Amino acid sequence: MLRLFTDFDGPIVDVSERYYRVYQFCLAKTQRPGQAVRQLSKQEFWQLKRARVPEAQIALKSGLEEAQAQEFSQLRRKTVHTKEYFDYDTLMPGAVETLVKIQEAGIDLAVMTMRRVWELDFAFKKFDLDRFFPENRCYCLANDYVKTRDIEDKPLLMAKALKELSPIADTWMVGDTEADITAAKKHNIKAIAVESGIRDRAQIELYHPDYIVPNLSSAFALIVENRTLVLK
Repeated sequence: MLRLFTDFDGPIVDVSERYYRVYQFCLAKTQRPGQAVRQLSKQEFWQLKRARVPEAQIALKSGLEEAQAQEFSQLRRKTVHTKEYFDYDTLMPGAVETLVKIQEAGIDLAVMTMRRVWELDFAFKKFDLDRFFPENRCYCLANDYVKTRDIEDKPLLMAKALKELSPIADTWMVGDTEADITAAKKHNIKAIAVESGIRDRAQIELYHPDYIVPNLSSAFALIVENRTLVLK
């Protein structure tokens, strides 16, 4: 038996448009009347996000002043996880087809995400994804959970999952951030990082995942190949 934990945003859902729309909104809201700013292209913006450039720095690069950059950063934090903007999320190309293959392969599939319950439910309904993840295979944050940092919260979520689920020796974690890699490593689970999410390769490499692949489809292919080698 094989178990696969997958992160949601990055491997399955593309959040880049949501983040960019929020950037545009915050820039427009923070800008003074008549103030000249330079709105970054989506490609420029997403490159900075993936390299973990701080929000305030992105604001300064866009022409805002120091005080405005702090205001921009706070507004962004309040806005990025609101219902209005979640609608801009899209499915990663090939993600659903890969989930079907994972299911057909008889792999025990669970989702592990820093989304809150309502945020995950919203996406499940929008993209018809609950067919892949029964309630007892969904690990996310309670709506009233007080977040600290993802890199601290995600290992706690992993601990909860491993306590509740029957032990399976061959367990993998697929994700796009340092939180996913850290959660897997802390619990001796093989970590596959995908380059389709919110971290670029340079950032991913800092945390030494077992493998780095382009996307969820590549991660599944790697797991299948590994399983075949083990069976041989």
